[in-house]
Amino acid sequence: MEAAAGPVPGAAPARRLPRAVGVALATAGLLAVTAASAAVTVAVGKPDGRPAAAAPAPTVAASASVSAAASPSPTPTAVPVPVPVPVPVPTAVPTTPKPASTVKGTVDGGKHEGDLRYFLLPIPDGGESYGPADGMTMSNDDVADQFGKQDGIMDILGSYGYKEGASRMYRTADGKAEVTVTLLHFGSTAMATAFVKGYTVKSQDPIDIDGDPNAHGYVKKPRQQAYTGSMTGISSQGDVQYTIDVEVKGTPDKALLSDLMKRQREWLASGG
Repeated sequence: MEAAAGPVPGAAPARRLPRAVGVALATAGLLAVTAASAAVTVAVGKPDGRPAAAAPAPTVAASASVSAAASPSPTPTAVPVPVPVPVPVPTAVPTTPKPASTVKGTVDGGKHEGDLRYFLLPIPDGGESYGPADGMTMSNDDVADQFGKQDGIMDILGSYGYKEGASRMYRTADGKAEVTVTLLHFGSTAMATAFVKGYTVKSQDPIDIDGDPNAHGYVKKPRQQAYTGSMTGISSQGDVQYTIDVEVKGTPDKALLSDLMKRQREWLASGG
């Protein structure tokens, strides 16, 4: 996917997805394969509940014969009684708590301060992060990669008061989607808004984004349902511009992208 960036504010910066995964995902089956688990049943036999056979009672004659032949009984000795060994009770294996994030940030009147990674949309429960769970601070080279390393891209971004960037990629708990969130911090709300208006993506079909009034999006449908489709949403909140890329097997459902865009906007507005 390519995007185009203009030379001045209000122009159309170009962008591509952070990595090409179309054929790779379809071949590896990353989004389609569900691990099968075999249920193992352990059978424990019950103790034999049948009563032991009773010994026959001695006859009177036999008792008399025994009494006549018996010699004086020796002093009985104590029979040692085995002490039962206590069986240890199994205890639950303690679970390792999820490490708390140490990155912090604040927002006031649309102005974001602190670590930009703090404002990345949180990974949903069960999601798997690619790379650090807190996300990554982007170097200028990382940012240039997002726009195809076109000539002068950092100067173009600088004309909007660009300060810093942050990104995070994760896979959803059901394994059906890969999500990449990218934040770019600009000099003001007006500059971030202007950047969004000029941000277009070539070779993809435009789509509406519900629940995010400043957003616009694009979709790329796969040639076959076994291949990977993608969606891109672009918007801003305050002085931060955000882009969300979603890759799924088959034709993407824009409802997923709309939900992510709405939640990212709310996270940036409230600061968590």
